[in-house]
Amino acid sequence: MTPGIETDEDERVRRLTDAEARALELFDAVMERGIVAAGVSERAASDAVRDLAAEMLGVDRFWHKRIVRAGPNTLHPYADNPPDRDIAADDIVFLDFGPVLEEWEADVGRTVVLGDDPHKHALADALQTVWDGARDHFVATPDITGEQLYAHVCGLAADAGWEFGGSIAGHLVGQFPHKQISGSEIDCYVAPGSREPMRRNDRAGLATHWILEVHLVDRDAQIGGFTEQLLDIGPNAR
Repeated sequence: MTPGIETDEDERVRRLTDAEARALELFDAVMERGIVAAGVSERAASDAVRDLAAEMLGVDRFWHKRIVRAGPNTLHPYADNPPDRDIAADDIVFLDFGPVLEEWEADVGRTVVLGDDPHKHALADALQTVWDGARDHFVATPDITGEQLYAHVCGLAADAGWEFGGSIAGHLVGQFPHKQISGSEIDCYVAPGSREPMRRNDRAGLATHWILEVHLVDRDAQIGGFTEQLLDIGPNAR
């Protein structure tokens, strides 16, 4: 067993769900303070998220890059680094941040729409519908693999009238850094080629826990949206 790794499963679940709850509090505070607003650049908003996380939660590390993307930049998946853009008054904007809270990883993504454009609001509303449908399929399929869940999410997106915009639909999450104990690279993801059952123990003998993410896009309209949260534990699990 890797030194310092928590092995009590009830405690692991408590710490992961608590980390997510605190990250969602951070998102709420970001919106309340007007950090996402017309005229603010994506980079400035991301820096403000960093500063607020330090102020509110004592966070001084994020286990992946913070993302604030607006307008056409919302078409880009996580791995891309589009040019910085000022947020416009009628933009759709998504945020993705993964603070490390007392050595536990959180990973939350949310989408907001500035203005009244019905098409952008429809995309934002579809995110949770697709996420819920994927969660329900995960619950109903005990031996599902990451590859199978990815295919199902893409199908749900198409059925809802959108394109799935990401090369993955989720990943493992855990005690920082989770990759220290998670196993082979592709099996850390909800993605093509991930053929291990998602419900399994990692190479340290611990139960795996998962983030499910949904990235929907309309390339013609040059808009996208994103949401992610814990899949198998927490208030949204079934």
